[in-house]
Amino acid sequence: MKLKDETLGMWLGVLGVAFFAVTLPMTRLATGTAEAPQLSPWFVTVGRAALAGALSLVFLLATRSPLPQRTQWKPLGIAVLGNVIGYPLLLGYALRVVTASHAAVITALLPLVSAMVAAWVLHQRARLGFWVCAVVGSLLVVAFSVLRAQQQGHGFGFEWADLLLVGAVIAASFGYIYGAQVTPSLGAERVICWVCVMALPFTLPATLALWPQEPVATSAWIGFVYVGVFSMWIGFFAWYRGLALGGALRVSQTQLLQPFLSILAAIPILGEPLDVVTLCFAAAVVATVVTGKRLSQPATGGTNNAPLTRKTT
Repeated sequence: MKLKDETLGMWLGVLGVAFFAVTLPMTRLATGTAEAPQLSPWFVTVGRAALAGALSLVFLLATRSPLPQRTQWKPLGIAVLGNVIGYPLLLGYALRVVTASHAAVITALLPLVSAMVAAWVLHQRARLGFWVCAVVGSLLVVAFSVLRAQQQGHGFGFEWADLLLVGAVIAASFGYIYGAQVTPSLGAERVICWVCVMALPFTLPATLALWPQEPVATSAWIGFVYVGVFSMWIGFFAWYRGLALGGALRVSQTQLLQPFLSILAAIPILGEPLDVVTLCFAAAVVATVVTGKRLSQPATGGTNNAPLTRKTT
């Protein structure tokens, strides 16, 4: 592999991660807060998928992509449920309550949870150290949630929005793993395109039915267009091309930047303050993810050790 290709691949990977990182503040911008709601989370969920589906349909027709094989429809369908519906819907409702910086800490567990789902779905035996990291990372998230609840006067316990974020992480993880199963045969870019196109019979009429009847701020529409075009579609093209050019093992490490980029992006977009406690918890969770990913390979020889190449959107 040429050094020039590796460098370009790394920068494309960083670009993809940057697109995905801005998803959190842009989603909050689109949905608004509980006190000042804008677009409904249901509309943002189906609308962004419909927008990406229309773009995907053009791409698939332009490239004369063949239809998926019969055995590929099931994993693609699970990816639709997890990545098109579950993750953005739960994220949208959660972000009406918590800040984008807060959500970045919880969703930083996504690579680790994806590895846990892979170990279960693919019947891999991960090392004991991996499960220790998973427990430690989960405990850090619990501690962060409880601390934030106490600081906001909600007592000793979870914010209900954090349960939605955990559900979003789990939904995305299942979608990523099943989508990754057909990536080698279908092609990385075509996976996200077919996932969005498969959802069109539901997302397009749902978007029209849920179209807002009340005036919505221009900033909310900007957030909506961003998550539909960049988070759900263009970001994947940069990410997958970066993985192909720079090597999956090397480029995939750039995803560790995502929670920090989300926190930084929320400052100019939403006016959120730079919180040292949030940064420290994000760094601690990322540290468990780094260690856990190194220990996520099967304890004994496995047949499927390829790194996961799908991302959070």
